[in-house]
Amino acid sequence: MKTGAAVHFGEFLESLRKRARLTLRDFCKAAGADPGNISKIERGLMPPPQGEDILARYAKALGVAKGSDDWYRLFDTAAANQGIIPQDLMADKELVKMLPAFFRTMRGQKPTEAEMQALVEKIRKS
Repeated sequence: MKTGAAVHFGEFLESLRKRARLTLRDFCKAAGADPGNISKIERGLMPPPQGEDILARYAKALGVAKGSDDWYRLFDTAAANQGIIPQDLMADKELVKMLPAFFRTMRGQKPTEAEMQALVEKIRKS
């Protein structure tokens, strides 16, 4: 797995599978997945799944506990590789309202004072 660079979903999935000491076929059997598709995902030739149910099956087969850092990283990396914001974050209406300020900040543009205060308050509550 690459260090210091953005990790592709497939690389992360493969690292979790190897850490769990599962062969590709054993993982696929446990996750109810097609070995050919998982191989393509791991090699970056196919996009990651977006369905929460599919990702949850993958996590369960890998022994990844719900709510753990690896759980969120699996879901977040799948979303990021598709260029989307994770569904659980999009469900938070307050957070969604603050996303434009966050994006501007990440681009080096200055958000308004009110936007910064709202963002700081949201982070404090998290």
